[in-house]
Amino acid sequence: MSDRALAVVRAGALTTVQDRGRPGHAHLGVPHSGALDGPAAALVNRLVGNPPEAAVLETTLDGCALRPRSSVTVAVGGAPCSLAVDGRPVPWAAPVRVPAGALLAVGRAVRGVRTYVAVSGGVAVEPVLGSRSTDLLSGLGPPPLTDGTVLPLGRPGVPHTRVDAAPQPAPPAELVLRVTPGPREDWFTPEAVRTFTTRAYRVSPASNRIGLRTEGPALARSRPGELPSEGMVLGAVQVPPDGGPVVFLADHPTTGGYPVIGVVSHADLPAAAQAVPGTPVRFVRVRGR
Repeated sequence: MSDRALAVVRAGALTTVQDRGRPGHAHLGVPHSGALDGPAAALVNRLVGNPPEAAVLETTLDGCALRPRSSVTVAVGGAPCSLAVDGRPVPWAAPVRVPAGALLAVGRAVRGVRTYVAVSGGVAVEPVLGSRSTDLLSGLGPPPLTDGTVLPLGRPGVPHTRVDAAPQPAPPAELVLRVTPGPREDWFTPEAVRTFTTRAYRVSPASNRIGLRTEGPALARSRPGELPSEGMVLGAVQVPPDGGPVVFLADHPTTGGYPVIGVVSHADLPAAAQAVPGTPVRFVRVRGR
């Protein structure tokens, strides 16, 4: 293998390859996928001189450890964490040079959930349907990383951005999600509709890349039975039989039979990707997305 490669020394709880995803294939049953915190992934790419569509690594909660086979520039952003090269602390949210054979240790997130690691040249695994993203629902793309995985890297492009550190939004202390009502709001009682946008929920530990699950007051239906399966979109708030709203994220199914009470604004979904279990959640009704 070329020396343009990255060896995974410690994969962590869940580290995947992500880019902008594979939109436009829902009719084939293929989810959008891609980085859950898109702005964070785009920023670290910019810091190392990659185009915004380059593939990065998305870690979950406890980071990872990597060893490049050639000298590379890396940037780490998203959920704040410690960062070290061969045991020496280096800046987070800034371009860092990592020599060939050195160990880059990405630590546990101190706030938030998902940390993004960009490497100059981008992660160059083979694209599937135009994307290098790992899709946990369909299984498309490379599998989640394991210890010993070796990832090919592309050739570096333009010089990296020369900054001391790049400002990034903090993970939310309270998650406020703007939601457009419908299309199945009429499947819920008037009291349930009021509850949805006036009562507090919290992020469930059962959340994942498919959906942000919530805990709180159950939403009662106004009619029995189930819907025939219908198309689902990113940000749809589906309500399963237990009455707990689930916000669909990047790896969501393309169809579903549970009623959708509303759709969350796409602009609010990156914050949802960084909301730790127990974070308060409020759904705020708006007229349009």
